[in-house]
Amino acid sequence: MNNLLIIGAGQYGAMLKESARALNLYDKIDFLDDNSDEAIGKLESYEQFRDKYKCAIVAIGCADIRLDWTDKLKAAGYEIVTFISPRAYVSPSAKIAEGCVIEPMSVVGTAVHIGRCSIVSSGAVVNHNSTVGEGCHINCNATVKSNSSVPPRTKVDYGEIF
Repeated sequence: MNNLLIIGAGQYGAMLKESARALNLYDKIDFLDDNSDEAIGKLESYEQFRDKYKCAIVAIGCADIRLDWTDKLKAAGYEIVTFISPRAYVSPSAKIAEGCVIEPMSVVGTAVHIGRCSIVSSGAVVNHNSTVGEGCHINCNATVKSNSSVPPRTKVDYGEIF
């Protein structure tokens, strides 16, 4: 049983499901969401699915909610996965924590540390020797300069330089 449960069936959840399918790692991929007809259940039912889904990831934009749900899933026994697009460049010396998403065409440089549940969107660059705290979102075409430290739960928006 190598099934994936995605928390959140919105736009980001749909992107994650598509990315997960492209990786061809999971037998089954489903959502939990309180407001989606595509979901197999409501968020509160996450413990009921533990026997059928080994892996989980949270696809919710708000950092606090993303981190909170990741903690709940982990405590319930789910393996929290990290997605790294095969079309992203991630240095072999970079450290990517659990629950992260590294999207296509992004760059994670040498000796970079990405904290848990962070997102590096398409076209973003996290330059060498930088640290991105937990729950961050480095949005499309944003740049984190070398030797920088992005505080936890920070959003570096489209095209910004941090």
